[in-house]
Amino acid sequence: METPAREVASVSLPTEFGVFQARAFECESGFVYLALTQGDIADGEPVLARLHSECLTGDALRSLRCDCGLQLRLALRAIAAERRGVVVYATGHEGRGIGLVNKLRAYLEQERGADTVDANLRLGLPVDARSYAEAAAVLTALGVRSVHLLTNNPAKVEGLQAAGILVTAVHPLPTAPNVKNIDYLRTKSRRMRHIAPAGEALAVLGPTPPDVSRLLGPVDPPPGRPFVVLKYAQTLDGRIATRTGDSKWISGEAERRISHALRAAADAVLVGVGTVVQDDPRLTVRMVPGVSPLRVVLDSTLRIPSSALILEDEAPTLVLTTPRSPADGRATLQAREVMVEVVRQGPGGVDLRDALALLRELGVRCLLVEGGAKVITSLLRGAFVDRVIVSVSGTIIGRGTEAVGDLEIDRVADGVTLGNRTVHATDEDLLIAWDVLGRGAEPAAAAAADLAIEDAIPLADTADAAGAVP
Repeated sequence: METPAREVASVSLPTEFGVFQARAFECESGFVYLALTQGDIADGEPVLARLHSECLTGDALRSLRCDCGLQLRLALRAIAAERRGVVVYATGHEGRGIGLVNKLRAYLEQERGADTVDANLRLGLPVDARSYAEAAAVLTALGVRSVHLLTNNPAKVEGLQAAGILVTAVHPLPTAPNVKNIDYLRTKSRRMRHIAPAGEALAVLGPTPPDVSRLLGPVDPPPGRPFVVLKYAQTLDGRIATRTGDSKWISGEAERRISHALRAAADAVLVGVGTVVQDDPRLTVRMVPGVSPLRVVLDSTLRIPSSALILEDEAPTLVLTTPRSPADGRATLQAREVMVEVVRQGPGGVDLRDALALLRELGVRCLLVEGGAKVITSLLRGAFVDRVIVSVSGTIIGRGTEAVGDLEIDRVADGVTLGNRTVHATDEDLLIAWDVLGRGAEPAAAAAADLAIEDAIPLADTADAAGAVP
């Protein structure tokens, strides 16, 4: 039985992806569906289409618990590139049809250990209460009879076809996972038949975003600080930059895609101000479809240039500074909507322990550190590193900047020990990841406890070496 949809409004809607025609349809359920269209979609030819279920938290608030908002933006971008297509925005589909309040209650169940399927069942709710008949009625009212559907969800394909819309092709929309939604994405794949929503396994790196969870390892933040991951690219002879500071490009394009996927997986990415001055990195996610993390700069005296790309509004930025920095400099940054936090001063810069504790208070569970050498060295000296990911390129440059400086180790047996190795080879580079087990025979936690003296381990952000992927 056909479900009617009555058009009640139509207006031009300019967006960051181009101009769409926004057409509103009232349906028998009482919900209003919005169709965003470009080009002639009633010419009888298959139409690039996205049936998007309403998700206030993901679409409007950009929640990282799901991939909904990113999928919506990817679909609008794909349609704008083709200059023909439609996004049908299905209101009433919040939380797979259980509503906003029940979705938030389901989130609480997930925090108690349930996955996204069992959370609904614990509340006595259906796993998926959505119907696609009204979306099909909207497409019919638009003159669309067949679609190339942008979706990872086979239930949408089946629902539209059951309602009379021919699905002639399916184009998945995988996204680079974040540590906050990777379990959710895996559950959708494992229990709801979704097509690789988290991208492909790293071993089969291709055009889809790589799932870097094996490189990242299990993210388990210790008390009082984030889970800290060091990531840097180096030459075969162990240099992250030449003697002049040049580091572009040590690694190949495939490795840089993986680096961007690691950023998308993390809550925040951190560098010292020296890296900002030397490389002027953006530290955003651009080479894979993913969400850019919080960008953190360690800058004890606010040497960061006003023209630095990291201050642009592509992603939020936090500058961690000390009482030594000028108050007017802090105010200038804050006027640009850059977050500025003052932490304790160490002998050579920002105090590590205080900085990491503040990041944890701000909700950062997984921190990716991309440079430079003095930041990397200070974190290792302080036993604040949980995972190390090193990309080795087939290049030898001789004299240059080393990734790790003096750790004051005189015996090999006292070195920082690594384990649980993961190895991945790209076309040009070799990526190796390890867990940090400790220093010598001493566990990392015990080593960190020995640094309880105030300001014992500073972050020497002056003259910091290059090393971040722009």
